Amino acid sequence: MSFLDCSCISQTQVQPISIEDQYEDVSHQYLSSDVPASALPKAAARDDITDLSTDPSHYRLLSELGRGFNNLSQVCMARHAPSGRLVAVKSTNLDQCTEDELLQLLNEVLLSRLFRHSNLLTSRLVFSSCCQLWVLTPLMSYGSADSLLRTYFPDGMSESLVAYLLHGVLKALEYLHQMGYVHRGVKASHILLSGEGQVYLSGLHSVYSMVRDGKRVRAVFDMPQHSPTLLPWLSPELLRQDLHGYGVKSDIYSLGIVACELVSGRVPFQNMHPTQMLLQKLRGSHCCLLDVAPFPLGELGGLKVSRSGVDSGIGESVATGSLTRTATTERPQSPAPKNHSATLHNLVQLCLQQQPERRPSASVLLTHAFFRQVKRHTRDSFLSLMYPAVPFSSPTDTPISCPPAPSCHNPASTVDSQDSMWDFS
Repeated sequence: MSFLDCSCISQTQVQPISIEDQYEDVSHQYLSSDVPASALPKAAARDDITDLSTDPSHYRLLSELGRGFNNLSQVCMARHAPSGRLVAVKSTNLDQCTEDELLQLLNEVLLSRLFRHSNLLTSRLVFSSCCQLWVLTPLMSYGSADSLLRTYFPDGMSESLVAYLLHGVLKALEYLHQMGYVHRGVKASHILLSGEGQVYLSGLHSVYSMVRDGKRVRAVFDMPQHSPTLLPWLSPELLRQDLHGYGVKSDIYSLGIVACELVSGRVPFQNMHPTQMLLQKLRGSHCCLLDVAPFPLGELGGLKVSRSGVDSGIGESVATGSLTRTATTERPQSPAPKNHSATLHNLVQLCLQQQPERRPSASVLLTHAFFRQVKRHTRDSFLSLMYPAVPFSSPTDTPISCPPAPSCHNPASTVDSQDSMWDFS
């Protein structure tokens, strides 16, 4: 049964969704969707939840982790009562979705069930109950990289941790690009970490196929949904929306923005007006790390390069006063500027090339010297990199809901709001 056939009047039974056979796309020839859990890395195999039941009454919702999809979806930590395992449950009220939103949701579910990679957060456990679509994923106990920045690393992460996170993201992008897809939503809030230290890339709702009529095309022209929230991370060629289009190298540009975001604790371009941001990107203004000037000093005139330790990600020739005010009010200043390694500078420079053909592929970037340090990390060393962050666990108080009965009410209305640990927009 497809969740699009769900009716609050005629149907109250819970049934698993088996729709991957209806997915018409030649890329399925390349997707290993039936890879057994035993063939995946140990951390990913422990996160496999395909053996859990599809009965909502077996799950106790414990706390809210975030919301998304135009606030139609609520994500909660839940415990599977028969096994005691903790999972994340994303529930969406289908009655409140428009036709376009239903199609977008269907596409996300289809892709999630087709993709199979140890660094992609996918779900192969999807079912419906009345008007609610439930999508279950493994619980990411450390939350998102964005929440870690806001809570534990306001001035940015160590280069070792940044390398660890970006390496996992690159492996997921390499897989997607080889399958003929562009992600278009790479940002810190879509980078999730499990309690075992496994890095996952989420945000499959923005994934777009580059296969047309059985052939892979070099460029596409579609604008991502909810693009205003993605503007700081989007590449110049994607924003330009001209006849040249964009391809998988736009994800590499986004990765460069994420690198600046993780190492500085700030999102480049975020505090700029969208029109000004667009102009700066199209003119070729690039981000840089703190310990070098964004532009040659001769072009700065009388302006002084900030040494506050908080990286704006944009040239200080643009809205310098606004930047200083934001840095002092929103982020605590570091006592001294950071000295980043030459390999990190080179990585960011490669990713943020204005011309997409000059950016390396995900496969090439995985061999970059900046990622050599990743091989030295064990689970114990990863935990030391995460200090003082700790994984969140099951709350000891009363769950936010009892096992749900078939109902058309949005469960989000019964839960107190809190700061999102995950971003699902």
